[in-house]
Amino acid sequence: MADLPGHVLACLHTGKLAFLAILVSGGIVLQILACALFKNWWPMLTVIMYVLLPMPLLFFAGSDTSSLFTESGNSWVDATKFLTGASAVGSIAIPAILKHAGVICWGALAMELSSFVIFVVAIMCYLQMNSEDDYKMF
Repeated sequence: MADLPGHVLACLHTGKLAFLAILVSGGIVLQILACALFKNWWPMLTVIMYVLLPMPLLFFAGSDTSSLFTESGNSWVDATKFLTGASAVGSIAIPAILKHAGVICWGALAMELSSFVIFVVAIMCYLQMNSEDDYKMF
């Protein structure tokens, strides 16, 4: 990609950002629709986990996300991996528990889980974009 002109690279990067914005917006819309269509706002509990999910990454990993994908002897990175995994499991477990308790129906569960998958895809795309050398600004 180094041989492409600057304006083409800028357009490609803008398209990637637009794709991320569409993914996140789609996840939010599915989250709200899971509640509004079935007239039950209990599935909004997963929003708590969506807010807590990036916190360990922000506090402990910093901007070095490459350490998350490698074997590390650093206890802070290990704590980050554990807390992020626990938040991710909670994002799946809350709708499953609500369905098991009979609080939400199958449609709301399907929308909640598809919202989670969309958010995970958006996070993975962001991490991949952030690791590209030609995308970094600083």
